[in-house]
Amino acid sequence: MARDRASRPGAKPLRLFVAFDVPEPVLDAVAVAEAALRERHPRARWVPRQNRHVTLKFLGSTWPRLVEWLHDAIRAASETADPVRTRVVGLGAFPSPRRARVLWAGLDDPDGSLVRLVAALDDSLAREFAPEKRAFTPHLTLARFEPPVAVEELDAGQVGDPFVVDRIVLYRSHLRRPAPVYEVVETFPLGGR
Repeated sequence: MARDRASRPGAKPLRLFVAFDVPEPVLDAVAVAEAALRERHPRARWVPRQNRHVTLKFLGSTWPRLVEWLHDAIRAASETADPVRTRVVGLGAFPSPRRARVLWAGLDDPDGSLVRLVAALDDSLAREFAPEKRAFTPHLTLARFEPPVAVEELDAGQVGDPFVVDRIVLYRSHLRRPAPVYEVVETFPLGGR
């Protein structure tokens, strides 16, 4: 009987995360900035353009029964935040450029608006999802390296024009090869607009 219930589509957990998208012209500028690194590191796992976003909160496996509550909790957090003006400000690597596992494009957050948005999400979702312990670094993941590599001369200048983040998105991730497919579940305007 329990096996029967577990096999129902509604009983399977969903892989979810909250993010915001970056405008196409900014993705164009990032592609230009990363071109030389792509040539030097052809074996890296480069994130497909359609999967590039800024993750605010990774939720992971989430039971379908929580989805309605999740919508309310994300909406509550999004309504407390005003739209944010930001820009891509250069390339970086985690944990460091000398031993890079992840190559990223960083986003400017001079007044901490994005950090406050992440804190609001953590607070709103705390009943079911543990707050992130690491400090939030707003970034677009560009590539992953295994084993780690040294990434030389990362561009620290502005990449593309400033843009406004006026909504956040709850995404469902479908694990596929060669890359996951992301499905929009719901979009939440910032400031309740």
